[in-house]
Amino acid sequence: MTLRQAQGPGVDPRLSINQATIKYADLATALRVTAEAGVEAIGLWREPVQEVGLATAASMLADSGLRFTTHCRSGFFTMPEGPARRASIDDNRVAIEEAATLAAAGAEGSTAILVLVAGGLPEGSRDLVGARERVRDAIGELVPDAAAAGVTLAIEPLHPMYASDRCVVSTLGQALDIAADFDPAVVGATVDTFHIWWDPDVLSSIARAGREGRIATYQVCDWKTPLPADVLLARHYPGDGVIDFASLTAAVEATGYDRDIEVEIFNEEIWATDPLVAVQRTAAGFAASVSPHLRARVAS
Repeated sequence: MTLRQAQGPGVDPRLSINQATIKYADLATALRVTAEAGVEAIGLWREPVQEVGLATAASMLADSGLRFTTHCRSGFFTMPEGPARRASIDDNRVAIEEAATLAAAGAEGSTAILVLVAGGLPEGSRDLVGARERVRDAIGELVPDAAAAGVTLAIEPLHPMYASDRCVVSTLGQALDIAADFDPAVVGATVDTFHIWWDPDVLSSIARAGREGRIATYQVCDWKTPLPADVLLARHYPGDGVIDFASLTAAVEATGYDRDIEVEIFNEEIWATDPLVAVQRTAAGFAASVSPHLRARVAS
């Protein structure tokens, strides 16, 4: 590989639009505007896929000519044993099937990656360690299904401000510790800049993830303060905040990761933007902030 040269006005061929960035666009619109903007890949969310049905969604994806990069999201299995936990495990098995079907329908280079968000503390609990162990146990139940389907389960650590209600896995190191019990081809990690940029151990954790073959997907967006009242909606276009994409991207690239990179944004103002404009703005921010630190794919 050779170092990517300064970018022109074109869209980076490694950019993928995570559907959350254009949340209010239905599946047909999301596929259309992504392709119209010149982006080659997309990551889908379960709800829009389920709205049209898996078979129809797979056909639409195939017709779009886009690569499929991830399926978002599953997980949410920190509760103790009981009906709710069984229902969650069963739903994760459905998500595995969805990811495999969509990856098969996407263009060449598609990847069957299911993003897992662990879930927060069960109501009334203060036991973070126990909750993380239940995440490990749940993944252990799902590994045979994922392996049979050719799907990689990508544990996503979320920023610690989400630990109580959304994700008890807060660092990349914690995600790797859970994944360590399983085959790297089946259980990996999501490296999302928004969630891990603050971690003083982030660069060494990325290097470890590379050594262990655990980087399932690399996602980027930016962090800017003040945060909104709903901190879930605090993400920004790459380049609009304070994240050092140079060091993080260089660290990911140094592991040999050379696949697509998703931009995933939760932001009400961006969601209210015309979806084509939002995708174009995303592509421009990516080209300016991330692309200069990437190594180009070698033409075959």
